[in-house]
Amino acid sequence: MMYLIRVELHGANRDDYDVLHAAMSRRGFQRTIRSASGADYALPTAEYIADTPQSGEEVRSVADAAASQTGRSRAVLVARYEQSWWTGLPFAS
Repeated sequence: MMYLIRVELHGANRDDYDVLHAAMSRRGFQRTIRSASGADYALPTAEYIADTPQSGEEVRSVADAAASQTGRSRAVLVARYEQSWWTGLPFAS
């Protein structure tokens, strides 16, 4: 299943988000999304996707554990999706 995950760190700075990105990456969360044409685009800061057989609750738990590595309080939102559409996302480098 595909999931879109948003993590907001409260009172965070750029270094906190760098810690978050690394912790999320180690757990298999991606910061890019692929278009139908095969091009990769960068997601907005603190948004991730995951393709996993885990339940939404499990994905939330894993994302929350990753975010806890920052030491910041946080909000975590997980949504299952089948398709997505966007505009204005930069090409992933």
